[in-house]
Amino acid sequence: MCRAAEDVVASVTRLRLKFPGEQELLFHNMSLSVRKGEKLLLLGPSGCGKSTLLQVLSGLIPRTIEVPMKCDAAVIPARSGIVFQDPDTQFCMSYADEELAFVLENNQVPREQMPSRIRRLLTQVGLSTDDVHMPIGSMSQGMKQRLAIASVLAMEPEVLFLDEPTALLDEEGTAQVWDTIRHISENQTLVIVEHKVNEIVHDVDRIVVLSAQGEIIADGDAEEVFHVHRQALSEYGVWYPGVWDEASSPRWREQVIQQKGAGSVDRPSILAAESALLELEDFCSLRGSSPVIDVGQAQVNPGDWIGVVGENGAGKSSLLLSMMRLLHTRGRYRVDGVEAGGTEELAERIAFVFQNPELQFVAHTVRKELEYSLPQSLFTAEQRGERVDRLLVQFGLERLDERHPYQLSLGQKRRLSIATAMIREPAVLLLDEPTFGQDARNTFVILDMLEELRVAGTAIVMVTHDPEIVRRYCTGTWRVQKGELRHEPVFFPS
Repeated sequence: MCRAAEDVVASVTRLRLKFPGEQELLFHNMSLSVRKGEKLLLLGPSGCGKSTLLQVLSGLIPRTIEVPMKCDAAVIPARSGIVFQDPDTQFCMSYADEELAFVLENNQVPREQMPSRIRRLLTQVGLSTDDVHMPIGSMSQGMKQRLAIASVLAMEPEVLFLDEPTALLDEEGTAQVWDTIRHISENQTLVIVEHKVNEIVHDVDRIVVLSAQGEIIADGDAEEVFHVHRQALSEYGVWYPGVWDEASSPRWREQVIQQKGAGSVDRPSILAAESALLELEDFCSLRGSSPVIDVGQAQVNPGDWIGVVGENGAGKSSLLLSMMRLLHTRGRYRVDGVEAGGTEELAERIAFVFQNPELQFVAHTVRKELEYSLPQSLFTAEQRGERVDRLLVQFGLERLDERHPYQLSLGQKRRLSIATAMIREPAVLLLDEPTFGQDARNTFVILDMLEELRVAGTAIVMVTHDPEIVRRYCTGTWRVQKGELRHEPVFFPS
């Protein structure tokens, strides 16, 4: 696709890049250019190099991040902003207003203009302006993501690079952020990595698809890419409109047929209610002395798959943390009919996957991370090796087994964190956004593996913002709203 040189604001020609310790190049003579005012969407399977390519085009690699690379030519924007997958990696200050003031001060904005600009930026991304001096550490991940976007908008960038900017947001928050980006980006150049393609497919004028080997396999408008290259997208596990209907699980299809026209359905647990694994009654989680969420009554039975839903900041993650006693609690909490003990005792029966996977890594390689979850006192060396090898293949990590967990892409980190939880086949799985950052193929692999565990009797409690997962896999729904947990039925489409 030819582009006049004067219109190109970001480009790289014949890019060759290899991470230290890797045997193969991530990119081999790959070329890409972006025109002024263009809205470009990058798609591809997890780990194919989408985030790395953003960092090359923005100049972060190799100017700030030292990664061995060569190219015949490159055009780097004079002024650009990038929103990372993990918002915690880009904050410099401890409070929301101070974070934005830091950017404005670097842009030489007069101090007296800062308060109004800070409030306007927070409002643009859907954050409350009642208290602009919000501690960043107290924010949910979704709220942090919005603040990260606001801080980049404060830079008034020539090119805005967005690396899954709404991955951690609920439906309302996602709509607010994209409405904001549409409002401010009429003449703005955007380069976007995003899995929620339905939200933005009509707002981009060009789509580039990368293969698992980092090669460009499609480059065109949405109609061309999604129709002409549909088979390739399916083979590479790339998200595209309609992928859920084409890849839905057999259980979902059977239940839709059986329940068509019923509106909602009660999917019973494998065992009766008196066999509850977890029971909560008049249960409350606390941060300091302040209540975060109240649970009047709830229970989890073998074979349950509970979807925990609600707005960002409602307390969904806090609920899971309190169920592991990582937050102070009060009230009744029983496990297998016995009063729940502390975190170490709970860990014998319950596996927990944090929203941020890096919080749970303890080893220096992917393989050792999985081995760490299998105590030598309970498993022989042969059993440990067999389980680790099986999980590496199932989660697409077999070629990364000697890489440090921190060197993985965010999607790969997430898969590793889930694998470490699954490997012991626990009685209960608590999962906080397990499919965040995953391509379609790995999302369905994870969900189908969870379904196998559920059928075998494992109980799953999973925080998710994806309504398709709730409709197609969950047996029940807990909605966290206004500091309370409420039960809801699972609805099927007509």
